[in-house]
Amino acid sequence: MTTAIYPGSFDPITNGHLDILKSGSEIFDKVIIAVSYNIEKKGFLSVEKRVELIKESIEDLKNVEVDSFEGLTVDYARKRGTHILLRGLRTSSDFEYELQLSQTNNYLSKDIKTVFLITKPEYNFISSSMVKEILSNKGDIEAFVPKPVYQYLKTNYDV
Repeated sequence: MTTAIYPGSFDPITNGHLDILKSGSEIFDKVIIAVSYNIEKKGFLSVEKRVELIKESIEDLKNVEVDSFEGLTVDYARKRGTHILLRGLRTSSDFEYELQLSQTNNYLSKDIKTVFLITKPEYNFISSSMVKEILSNKGDIEAFVPKPVYQYLKTNYDV
């Protein structure tokens, strides 16, 4: 059974993230979407809330598991018994960042392989940062996030 880990902060998860996750779930036997505790970022939503919202957003994806982790992604992958990381690309600037990250992960753990998937064009401008910016200015984010995320944000952040 081939398992891939899709790591990230997902703060909040967007429809672009889900597009990558759905594609990954069609390629791999199992995908673990792993929400990272990032000490450099102050989270908008708690890690626990992100995990909960992701679970609600992926109920139809039977071969996807949601988890969270602290520390290095390569250590988490080793702990979960896989060497495949799944990453999404939207733009060429994403590629430059993701290339560095992939090479660093491979240096830290020689068996780590990164698989890059490209989002559909209708999602390539969506980012968690953009969603938070629109939300903070009372804009409409409904088209950018899964329904459970939208409902939660609408209820709790006066959307």
